[in-house]
Amino acid sequence: MEWYYIIAIILGPLFVLMFVGLPVAFAFLAVNIVGSAILMGGLPGIKQLILNSVDSVSSFVLIPIALFMIMGEAMFRSGIAIDLMDTLDKWFGRLRGRLALMAVGGGVLFSTLTGNSMGSIALLGSSLTPEMEKRGYKKPMSLGPILGSSGLAIMIPPSALAVVLGVIAELSIRRILIGIIIPGLLMALLYMIYILGRCRLQPELAPSFDVPKVSLSEKLSATAINILPLAFVIFSVVGVIFLGIATPSEAAATGAFSVLILAALKRRLTFKVFGVTMFSSANISVMVLLIISAAITFSQLLAFTGATYGMIDAVMSIDISNEAIVFLMILLVILMGMVMGPLPIMLITLPIFIPIVIQFGFDPIWFAAMYLVAIETGATSPPFGAALFVMKGVAPKGTTMGDIYGAAIPFVICDFIAILLIFFIPEIVTYPVKLMFE
Repeated sequence: MEWYYIIAIILGPLFVLMFVGLPVAFAFLAVNIVGSAILMGGLPGIKQLILNSVDSVSSFVLIPIALFMIMGEAMFRSGIAIDLMDTLDKWFGRLRGRLALMAVGGGVLFSTLTGNSMGSIALLGSSLTPEMEKRGYKKPMSLGPILGSSGLAIMIPPSALAVVLGVIAELSIRRILIGIIIPGLLMALLYMIYILGRCRLQPELAPSFDVPKVSLSEKLSATAINILPLAFVIFSVVGVIFLGIATPSEAAATGAFSVLILAALKRRLTFKVFGVTMFSSANISVMVLLIISAAITFSQLLAFTGATYGMIDAVMSIDISNEAIVFLMILLVILMGMVMGPLPIMLITLPIFIPIVIQFGFDPIWFAAMYLVAIETGATSPPFGAALFVMKGVAPKGTTMGDIYGAAIPFVICDFIAILLIFFIPEIVTYPVKLMFE
């Protein structure tokens, strides 16, 4: 059977289940079970599915997810995150759309603290979205900036996915981490330009409201108290990695511990706060890991049937220029990111893509930066991007998937623009790497 028939047969029921409102993890699970029974030999296929599901969430590289969730929840429950957002609020003043801009600014800061996009969505979505809607912000300006800024967690160190990419592709992890910094900041800049532009064209999306004037001294004082201490947390995550003291998984542990220490120093780490932090982070971690498990086993089903490799071969067989082939690789990663988790995408495509990129004479670090943007673009792209469903889990009641899709699309377009800029201006990635290591 041709690969496109297999993909249609598998995706068709998945679309139907999602349309009737079945949670994404259970929709994937149902398709995985039926698909394994039909395409993988009945009961033996289902047994293999169970083994794959267990293996998919028992990987050491997934440990930072739970630890970064603890970081995010501890920052929120202890009020550290609220203090940070209040300080940013003082600097943004009466600027229209400032809460949406705060989501992007918070996304940049939290990216250096959590390194996990799902954790950023969970934290910002639960803390900022209710306040934004309370102030009259419409869905495109309350949900979109959080979805967009969550992708910065992949593009600003520490980035667990960047580490995984370096391991699988056998590239320098330190070079990748340096190379993705400017692309990450570029994405944040594009988001802010979009927010300011759309708020100017459609002011009803982000109504203005009165805020008290804040003196410069008060702003500086709040910055010293609420933001500068976070340098300790950032060092405990990013610094220990760059100094070679700890692996990313170990850095996630030191980061979680440092947030708890900071909360204790602020006299906010009560037994209640600690208990709620652990319980909430466990809930979110289970939800994220369940989605990851379902996505990985789904990708394995596609790989077993040969559908994934058939799709890759079809793209690679096109008679076009080397640059166009590389760009098609990136587009393929985006398409795969809509229905698959980042780990299986990397495991399937990187062993094929990286040798081709090197053979073509392109810088693999440059390709790695685009690749990471593409993965996050796919994760936030309708209809099946995993980030969309995490957003649904923390969004206020009454939020529909249609609302989330509409809010995500403009930020997906910003991601496309970032990919194009990196593609045509490789120095965005390569110059900082050369400056640091040559």
